[in-house]
Amino acid sequence: MTAPLASLERPDLTKIENRAPSVARMFLDRVTATPHTEAFRYPQGHSWESVTWQQVGERVHQIAAGLISLGIATEDRVALASSTRYEWVLADFAVMCTGAATTTVYPTTMASDVAYIVANSGSRVVIAEDQTQVDKLVEHRAELPDVSKVVIIDGKGDGDWVITLYELEQFGKQVLADSPNVIEERVACIGPDQLASLIYTSGTTGRPKGVRLTHGAWTYTAAAIDALNILGPDDLNFLWLPLAHAFGKVMLALPLQIGFPTAIDGRVERIVDNLAALRPTIMGAAPRIFEKAHARIEGMAAERGRLSKTMFDLAIGIGLRVSEARQAGRKPSLASSLAYKVADRLVFSTIRERFGGRLRFFVSAAAALDRDIAQWFDAVGIIVLEGYGLTETAAASFINRPNAYRFGTVGWPFPATEAKIADDGEILVRGPGVMTAYHDLPDATAEALEEDGWFHTGDVGEIDADGYLRITDRKKDMFKTSQGKYVAPGVIDAKFKGLCPFASELLVYGEAKPYCVALVSLDNEAITEWAGKHGLAGGSFAEIASDEKTQELIAGYIDELNLELNRWEQIKKFTIIDRELSIEAGDLTPSMKLRRKIVIDKFTDRLSALYEH
Repeated sequence: MTAPLASLERPDLTKIENRAPSVARMFLDRVTATPHTEAFRYPQGHSWESVTWQQVGERVHQIAAGLISLGIATEDRVALASSTRYEWVLADFAVMCTGAATTTVYPTTMASDVAYIVANSGSRVVIAEDQTQVDKLVEHRAELPDVSKVVIIDGKGDGDWVITLYELEQFGKQVLADSPNVIEERVACIGPDQLASLIYTSGTTGRPKGVRLTHGAWTYTAAAIDALNILGPDDLNFLWLPLAHAFGKVMLALPLQIGFPTAIDGRVERIVDNLAALRPTIMGAAPRIFEKAHARIEGMAAERGRLSKTMFDLAIGIGLRVSEARQAGRKPSLASSLAYKVADRLVFSTIRERFGGRLRFFVSAAAALDRDIAQWFDAVGIIVLEGYGLTETAAASFINRPNAYRFGTVGWPFPATEAKIADDGEILVRGPGVMTAYHDLPDATAEALEEDGWFHTGDVGEIDADGYLRITDRKKDMFKTSQGKYVAPGVIDAKFKGLCPFASELLVYGEAKPYCVALVSLDNEAITEWAGKHGLAGGSFAEIASDEKTQELIAGYIDELNLELNRWEQIKKFTIIDRELSIEAGDLTPSMKLRRKIVIDKFTDRLSALYEH
C-alpha cells in the first residue's frame, strides 16, 4: 500500500496520553479489569495449560512478596536467567510489582559473561531456570558478593544460597498474610521515570552494555501500538521470542495494555507444530524464521513431482502479480482476481493452514527481511509487517501497518516518536521509548544520546516521500573497497537468503580489497535433505559442504545474486564453511544477528585465501 502517512494514520493519541505510570500498574489494572479471561497458555506435558489473569495475579503477588522477604527494595536489580517460559513471565511481572528492575540474561550466555552482567548490574537476587544456569553462578560466586540468593525454577535448593521458586512463593504467602497490601503499596509509589529493565545488548564486539529502560518506556511502547488500533482483545499471540530480548519484552507489555491472551513456548523447534495447534492471529519473529519457512514450503512443493511443482509455481506467479498490483496502488484486473481465487483455494489456503489458518499478520524485526520473502508471503495471503527498533528504544520505533505496508521498508514511526537522517546517513530517533543511559557508562551514553534526546541508532537509512523508513545497513558494517566504492553487506546477505533456500548466512567481505568475496554458511536441515537426494546421503556436514556438487549448487545462486548487484558489490569468489553459524558457537547474537567481526576473525584464513591467485 502506498498512500501517504497523513491520509491513513489516525492513531488514538489519548491512549498514549492517559497511559499507566508503570508496568506494575498496568499489570494490576489488567487483573482487576478482566480477572476471569484467559491470560496465558503454556505447555504442560503433551497439552496446553490455560490460566486466567486472576490466577496470574495470585502467583505474581506471592513471588513479589517473596522477593520483598529477601530484602528487595525499590530499583534494586533482580537478574533473570531463563529461556522463554511461563515462569519467566511470572518472575518479571513480580519484579516490576516490587518496584525493582529486571536484569535479563540469555540462557545461552557463557558463565563468565553471566557473572559480568550480574555483577555489573548490581543484581541482588538471581532467578535461574535450572541447574545449568545455577552452575554458572556457583562457578563465579566469588565475583558476586551482592547476590544474596539464587532462586531455581526447575531443580532443588542447596539449603543455603539456592532456594526453589516454590520456597520463594511460600515466603511470599507469609509476607502477604502479615501485610496484605504490601504489593499495592509498592506499586502506588512507582513512577514512569523509575528503572524497570536493565537489558544488556548482546553486542557484536566487546563487553555488552546495560541499557537502562524505564517503566515509562514500556508503557509508552504498549500504548503506542494500541493507539494504532491493529490489535484487540480477541487476538491470540504466540510468543516464542527470547524474553531476555527487548522484542520479547514488548510482547509482554502488550497484553497488559490490550488484554489479549498469549501462548508461550520458547522451544524454537516447536514453532511450526505450535502454530498449527494454537492457531494464533499474530506472532513476532526474526527474519530467519520466515526464510526457513519459505525454503521449506518451496522444497516440499518441488518434492511432489513436476506437475505439482508447475501448478505451485503458476499459483505463486498469480499471487505475486496481485501483490505487486496492490503495492503499486492498483486494483488487480478481473482476470487476475479470478485466477487468484482459484490459486487461493487450491494452493494458498493449504499454506496458510500450516501456520494455523487464522493469522492476521506476522511481525518481523531484529534484522533485515528480504523484500522477495515478504512479497512471497503476501502473495499467499499472509502479511509480514516489518518493524524496526533497538534495545535502546525499547525494541519498537517503526512498523508497517496492515493497511499501509511497503516491502523493503520498516514502515512509519510510532505515534510520538520522531526520526531524522543525519548528514552521514545515520538514523536518529527521539521519543518516550528511548533509554535513559547505558548503565555506568557515561562516555558511551554521551556518544549515543544527545542532550536534546536524539539517539544515534548506528543504522544507516533513508525516509521516502511517504514517510517509510528503509534501512540500508549497520553503519559500522559498511565497508569501502580499494576502488573507493561503499558496500552494504547486510542488504546483500538478506537478498541472498531470499534467493537460496540452503543458506543460513552470507558474510560479504572486501574492506580495502579490489573485489568482494563471501563466506557461505549452509542451513543444516535444508542441505542435509538436499544431499540425501543427490548421492551424498550419510555424509557429514563438512563432507557435504566441501563436495563439488554442493559447490556447484551454491555457485548457481551466487551467479543469480550477482545479477541483482552493482558491479563493485558482486561476489567474485566464495567459500562454504564446514558448519552452520550458530548462537551456541558465538557466531550470532541471541536475536540471530550476525557477529560480523567475530566471524571474520574466526575465518580470516579462509577469507584471505580467496584473494590468492
